[in-house]
Amino acid sequence: MPKRPTPPAGRSAVPVQPRPPAPDGGPGAEHAGAPPDDHAVGLAHFNSLPFAAAEAAFLECCGSLRWAHRMAAHRPYPDLGALLAASDEAGYDLAPGDIAEALAAEPATCLHHDAPRAAHLALRAAHAAYESRFGHAFVICLDSYAPSQHVDQVLAGIRVRLAHEVDEERAVTAEELRRLARSRIVELVTADPGR
Repeated sequence: MPKRPTPPAGRSAVPVQPRPPAPDGGPGAEHAGAPPDDHAVGLAHFNSLPFAAAEAAFLECCGSLRWAHRMAAHRPYPDLGALLAASDEAGYDLAPGDIAEALAAEPATCLHHDAPRAAHLALRAAHAAYESRFGHAFVICLDSYAPSQHVDQVLAGIRVRLAHEVDEERAVTAEELRRLARSRIVELVTADPGR
């Protein structure tokens, strides 16, 4: 397996950057926030990156080196739909060790410094309970929620998922990682190529 490249700077401390949902909430909701031309320009730039740079960028989307290597190796992608389908396929093929690697790379959910102390304490306690039960970080994709709802959704998600059996939670966690990867890929190909 190749050596892990140094990921680009700038990854948010929050597990996902929120994007507005599609008006109908149907397929494509993950990438409805950007005009199609933004995807084409960003995707063309991304397809032209050197392998190591593309792999490092993919590691920002999902912390599994195997996933990132596979995604970078399968370029060029003809369109965003093909890129997202490849992401899903690679995500479904991850072994438990790959998922553990991706989870270890996930940043902890954190609040803005001026959030109430009680919110900080509640979030910290909820994460500790989750990690104690399942042995890894809690991940959730918050794309369909306004930033003001993120803390409530994380706390509610942890509360619900603490009741899961280990195998059930493993499946939910893998799905949330796939959703996070999709969201981050959309952000990646719609970002200004000069950044």
